Amino acid sequence: MSDERPQKPLPEEQLSRETTSLEKAPPVSGPGASAAPALPGQPVAAPALRASDADRERVVERLRDAVAEGRLDMEEFQERLEAAYASRTYAELEPLTRDLPAVGGAPAGAAAVAAGPGQEQAAWPERIGGAGTSSTAVAVMSGFQRKGQWTVPARFNAVAFWGGGDLDLREASFSQREVVITCIAVMGGIQITVPPGVEVDVRGIGVMGAFDQRGNPGPLQPGAPRVVVTGFAMWGGVEIRVKPLKSDRENKPRRRKEL
Repeated sequence: MSDERPQKPLPEEQLSRETTSLEKAPPVSGPGASAAPALPGQPVAAPALRASDADRERVVERLRDAVAEGRLDMEEFQERLEAAYASRTYAELEPLTRDLPAVGGAPAGAAAVAAGPGQEQAAWPERIGGAGTSSTAVAVMSGFQRKGQWTVPARFNAVAFWGGGDLDLREASFSQREVVITCIAVMGGIQITVPPGVEVDVRGIGVMGAFDQRGNPGPLQPGAPRVVVTGFAMWGGVEIRVKPLKSDRENKPRRRKEL
């Protein structure tokens, strides 16, 4: 018999054999199993990111814009609205607006270029937020006026009885993305002026009176507020006008008269 004994494998050979055995071993499953570390060069699947309340609200705002543009009917809007508020991750929110273009039908990157100089949308993010300057305006056989730089609260009440009122929102800030103005006009009138690009939703009821919207708001501007006008008019009226500021009109190029 020979006294020679088998030599111990070198460290390199032992490492090679252990690696080969790990590759051939079946995957371990069950509640106690842990995920195997990713090998170099293999992609690592990131977990789905959680969506915040602000993310859900941005999607809801885009869905509202799509309804105003005629891209979604009310049934589709309700379905997507419920899905948006029930979503927990970005992966669940993304399909809800996948088939919708940017506001106004233009690509998101070109929105600022299409607006041109003199437009207001570049300043909208800075004009939304803060506390309302006042929440009520009343005119009884008199008048009231809100114009210039002031902050519209989330809910504003305007009453005109044998009088008149003027609410000018062209230079105003807004406490929230959507504000509601409730107007009561009895044998009086209330005039609301908004700049172009702002979404206006008129819901008031007139009895021997009227809620009248004049002027074309034009394409909705990204980030612009939404103004809901509601209330009651009897022997009176509420007029909503779309009118740019004088400085905006001056910035528009003038056509030379042909001789």
